[in-house]
Parts: sequence; C-alpha cells; structure tokens
Amino acid sequence: MASFKRWLDRRRNPWKGVFYDAFRTWRRQNGQARLVQYQDLGPGDVVFDVGAYKGEWTDTVLGQQPAAQMHLFEPHPGFAKALEQKFVGRDHVHVHELAIGSTTGTMELSDAGDASSSVADHGRAFEAKTMSVSDFFAHTPVDRIALMKVNIEGGEYDLLPALIESGDITKIDRLQVQFHLFEPDMKAMRDDIRARLEATHHCVWSYPFVWEEWQLRP
Repeated sequence: MASFKRWLDRRRNPWKGVFYDAFRTWRRQNGQARLVQYQDLGPGDVVFDVGAYKGEWTDTVLGQQPAAQMHLFEPHPGFAKALEQKFVGRDHVHVHELAIGSTTGTMELSDAGDASSSVADHGRAFEAKTMSVSDFFAHTPVDRIALMKVNIEGGEYDLLPALIESGDITKIDRLQVQFHLFEPDMKAMRDDIRARLEATHHCVWSYPFVWEEWQLRP
C-alpha cells in the first residue's frame, strides 16, 4: 500500500520526483548507516540537535560519545517537557524549548508529532517560542559546534539563511540537514542555500530532500 501511495503521489506531483529518486538511492546505498557515524566526536564536543522530537538522534550521538555537550532544540512544549524528563540529571544535555531561526518572538506551528511545522498545514496548531540565532549565541556563547543536525519540517529555509547572514555558520564543523519538499518552489530555495553554503562548507554527500552533509572548509 505504501509503495502505491508513493507512486500515486509522484504521478500527481511530478515535481516530487527528485525526492523519490533520491530516497530510492538512499535505501539502496544504506544512507542511514552513513548518516549516523559519529565516532570522531571527542569528549566535550558541542552538538546541536535541531528538531529533537523524542531525542532518538541524541541517544545515537551519546551512544558513540557519552561526554558530548548536547543542545536539543524542540519548540513543541509537550515534547520539550518529555525531553527534560528523559535527560534529567545529565548536566551535559541542555533542552531548549524553542525554535532557532531569523527572529525572536513566537510563531504558529502545525501540530503533527514529528512532522510539526511552520510551513506544512496539518490542521491543528500551537504557538511556539522562537529565538534568532544572534540572540541565542549572545545568551549561550558557543565558539565551535562539532556537529549540527537539522530536521525541522521546512524551518531549515529560515534557519540556514539566518546562520549564513549572521556569520555563525562558520562555527559549525559538520552540518547534517534534511531539506523538505512541500511545494515546487522549495527546489529553488534549496539550490540558493546550497550555493551560499559553498562559500564556507563543502558538500560531503547528498541525497536531495532526504539527507545531506556539509563540512567546514579548512
């Protein structure tokens, strides 16, 4: 049934073909294994989990480097509270109940579990706190981020330009991002961000609109 739904979706929305082709390649090449290789992290390295949800990715990182300094960003109040409870007593795990991006204030997010988004409309909504990257780094001084994972359901189109424009993108040694393809215009938006990233980082591998990794240039 799932394969039929994907076939139907692609037939109705041919602009999604780039995602379906990349996803097929991702699965064939076992891209998930490439995504979660973090043995090079050292004790005390700072890691940002942007879009932490239930903390599974953080668990993966801590499984390979238990002494990493983790910063978890989760704007959904219910998920943020669950993360605080999950990691209680672990002083090197910091939960931030907010979304980082271009502005400080609030925004309306659709409420759909791990697909909660400021871009996609899922019917239900909640108000979430936001903080600009400049304000965040002013309150939480961080000189170097060894690894940042970004999976925020379209919010990457706000966050990454904000990091680039503020210059904070140069703090990130290794960036893993999942671009989302909710509408055709997002192809051009991704292309623009990737072109701007090239000034500071190089793309190590890419499965368009599935996952890709960038590393800071020497």
